Amino acid sequence: MGSWRYPQVIKYDESKIARAVIRDAPISFKETYEICKVIKGMRLVEAKEFLKKVLEFKEPVPYVRYKLNIGHKSGLAERWSKWKTPIGRYPIKVVKYILKLLDNVENNAINKGLDIEKVKIIHIAAHRSYYLKKWMPRAFGRATPWFRTHTSVEVMVAEV
Repeated sequence: MGSWRYPQVIKYDESKIARAVIRDAPISFKETYEICKVIKGMRLVEAKEFLKKVLEFKEPVPYVRYKLNIGHKSGLAERWSKWKTPIGRYPIKVVKYILKLLDNVENNAINKGLDIEKVKIIHIAAHRSYYLKKWMPRAFGRATPWFRTHTSVEVMVAEV
């Protein structure tokens, strides 16, 4: 297995940074990428509020990169005017995993003695993990594909 480490962040003091990672989560990489793109740079409290609104179907996640054949949602063009795209979804399963990750990094920040109201997400990234390829046998010599994708997500927050 290859080695893995967080990126080097030189601008911030190591005592003001908290980190967390979730590995091999059974979630879609594409949906995770889109959520990470939205919440990067937000304060931790704002990001958690945004994800809770997504869970309640009050605010969709704008899709920027993986947006083919996805429906438009009302209210996206006004809120996310920098991307100028009304294309979005409500990726509930991914949001639940990201919320767990943000809770984890919040607990790590509290443990380090950081002020939660001033904590900002400086780095969040999704990485493709392993991809399961299985085939389920069926009648008359046929088979149905049974594929599963996994994703690893890392997050770093700093007190600003």
